[in-house]
Amino acid sequence: MIEVNWGNPLSFVLPDGDVKTFTTIETAAYWLRRRWPVDDAPRARAARMLDAAAHCMIPVGTARAAFEDAAQTAGFTSVHKH
Repeated sequence: MIEVNWGNPLSFVLPDGDVKTFTTIETAAYWLRRRWPVDDAPRARAARMLDAAAHCMIPVGTARAAFEDAAQTAGFTSVHKH
């Protein structure tokens, strides 16, 4: 399987205090399917966007933004790298 890189990694502090870094569409999609703490509209939208980006139907940046939105509504806190 070829993993699709989506630019700089995204790191989040999870609700339990752990930090998770996402580096590919596939990793983000796995988390949305198997490990996401809430089943809401932003999660479903992000899953659709990641699938579309993996099939080269939309820009990777669009999927990444949808994933970031879903993470925020799931209670994840962005870790900004300086």
